[in-house]
Amino acid sequence: MKRLFVLLMFASLFIVTGCDFFRTLAGRPTSEDIENMKLEMLRAEQVVLQARLDSIRLQQQMVQDSIAALDSIKQCGGTILNPAKLGGLFTTKLESRYYVIVGSFKRRANAETLLCKAADSGYAPALISFNNGIIAVGLCPSNNIVRAKEALMSVRKESFCPSDVWILLNE
Repeated sequence: MKRLFVLLMFASLFIVTGCDFFRTLAGRPTSEDIENMKLEMLRAEQVVLQARLDSIRLQQQMVQDSIAALDSIKQCGGTILNPAKLGGLFTTKLESRYYVIVGSFKRRANAETLLCKAADSGYAPALISFNNGIIAVGLCPSNNIVRAKEALMSVRKESFCPSDVWILLNE
């Protein structure tokens, strides 16, 4: 009789209190704790997915800006050339992807003259040597085509700048 009474007490205790009572006694998470953990995991996943989505949107915006800059350069008569089309780079290691080229010369003295004029106007020019013997004067190094386009427009207004200024694409 005592056993039956004890079993009935445990059964009624189990029915009234549920599994959470025993989980608490065992030091395990309750169903509410488990539900909160699930919600927290879902929130963390949502944050990661939102970060990925933001990254994709940023990349899309950068592509759209680049396309717009390329169209703008084309419309204003600008040119973008790759060093491979000019015989390749000689020994110059270029750090940036784009350079505004204000002059290309066969004689180094002519390139240095333009380099001094650009430096006197506040630019930090660089001499760029090509395999075909041409030495170019490059300004405004950039890794962004939008900034390169803005630099092209700005440099065109300078007194030392010729009309045939172009952008070097260093790939």
